[in-house]
Amino acid sequence: MADKTTPVGFIGTGMMGAPMARRLLDAGYPLSVWNRTAAKAAPLVDAGARAGDDPAGVAAGAEIVFTCLTDTDAMREAVFGPQGIAAGARPGSVLVDFSSISPDATREMAARLEAEAGMAWLDAPVSGGVPGAEAGTLAVMMGGDETAFARVEPVVREMAAQVTLMGPSGAGQTTKLCNQVIVGCTMAVLAEATRLATNAGVDATRLPEALAGGFADSRPLQIFVPRMARAQHDPPLGHVYTMLKDLDSVRALAQDVTSPVPMTSLAAEQFRLLAARGGDEADALEIFKLSAPDPL
Repeated sequence: MADKTTPVGFIGTGMMGAPMARRLLDAGYPLSVWNRTAAKAAPLVDAGARAGDDPAGVAAGAEIVFTCLTDTDAMREAVFGPQGIAAGARPGSVLVDFSSISPDATREMAARLEAEAGMAWLDAPVSGGVPGAEAGTLAVMMGGDETAFARVEPVVREMAAQVTLMGPSGAGQTTKLCNQVIVGCTMAVLAEATRLATNAGVDATRLPEALAGGFADSRPLQIFVPRMARAQHDPPLGHVYTMLKDLDSVRALAQDVTSPVPMTSLAAEQFRLLAARGGDEADALEIFKLSAPDPL
């Protein structure tokens, strides 16, 4: 089982990865970091992390390597590309992937990494956004080997309040897609309710207060609605391209397993419209603006 002398690595120190890696550093773990854009890892290095030259270098010095990358292609490149994780991995080490990527690709890459480098792979997508990453209150849903899970769980709990092994490889990614069905559709529904209140002359910023404790109450209601009503989008809670990527993955999985997802499909097309009008890096909560008299 890992303890605080266990050397760990973190690859992908962007909007989510940086605060997660910071919690490991603050907890006292020996930490190596790498990011494709080096400037994003610089604050962690200034705080005491070691800068890796490449993913292979990070993996060579770590028993547990964490990744938090944009999509399946970025993950494949970081693991199997030139000087990727597989090239430097210690046999018996564990890769914990916080990225949200395809379940099928996860299973394929996990088997390949085990065969080529003797490194276990746990898919571990997260929910909770940047505030959860900063506070260490993320929910982590994992897939993979139970022994590997037991090794990494104490370290992951430095970054998360809830850590659940959902099943074998790919189960974590599938669970995250279920999460995104709920989150993506909830954003669309909350935008609709917030617009209705606004158009009817009700102060939409008071909806969370008025509905607190009732059946409509939820963390998304309390967090998203005020931000929508006040046009508070900087910093973004999440980019529209990330939500759209996940909802398109839901639809692909649903087609494979013959599961109808009509609400998800509608939400996905709303986010696609937002991306077309506001750009891929628009805050996902700007979905509210699509129903404005003068939309994006």
